Amino acid sequence: MGESLIGTLQVSWLGVGQAEGGVLVEYLQAGGWMMYVILSLSVLGVVFFLERAVDLYLLKRMNVRRFVTGLVERIEQRRFREALEWCQIKSRHPLVKVARAGMLRANRREADIERAMENEMLEALPSLQRRVSLMALLANIATLLGLLGTIFGLISAFSSVAAASAAERQEALAAGISQAMYTTAFGISVAVPLLFFHHFLSKRAERVMNDVEGGATSVLVALSGIPREERDGEGQGTGR
Repeated sequence: MGESLIGTLQVSWLGVGQAEGGVLVEYLQAGGWMMYVILSLSVLGVVFFLERAVDLYLLKRMNVRRFVTGLVERIEQRRFREALEWCQIKSRHPLVKVARAGMLRANRREADIERAMENEMLEALPSLQRRVSLMALLANIATLLGLLGTIFGLISAFSSVAAASAAERQEALAAGISQAMYTTAFGISVAVPLLFFHHFLSKRAERVMNDVEGGATSVLVALSGIPREERDGEGQGTGR
């Protein structure tokens, strides 16, 4: 009895899956060839979003407060070698490279330290913004392609009505308008999630950059508060 129940459930789920797949194919075919273009655009957008989300949310994840607090404490206690070792943690967060650039020049002038950290920040910015704006572009393209499909559907409808007999005109007009509405709905359905993706990625990139700027400022202030003579004495070997 248990095996028959499991078999029944498997057949039921398979039937539901096939039905949903059939509805999706029917939906795409009803909207015409423009539906497949919009579908390809949505797949491309999801791939870009997943790649950026992994990089920004996982690979660039770090306890920024703990890192900055530990580094500043070591600097204020004149433990420059330990501070430099603190910057050797394995993390792809841009703040690590920025702080390391400052520590490697701890025995130089404040202007040199600031310039080195700014250069690292400028190098990190493009990697944070890479392909983020593409989400908004794909959303706009999906909307416009939906509208373009609507125009094509209306053109097809009126062309069919003009060439059809009196009995076929109503059916031809309904088919053309249906195609037009399908493409509009599908284009908007793809554009809305892409806009949300763009918002999430933009906010995360902005937060990472704010963490970098705030952390770099704290490190620079800590180094500037120590006379250069002390940094020269304690930080031998940290400069390049």
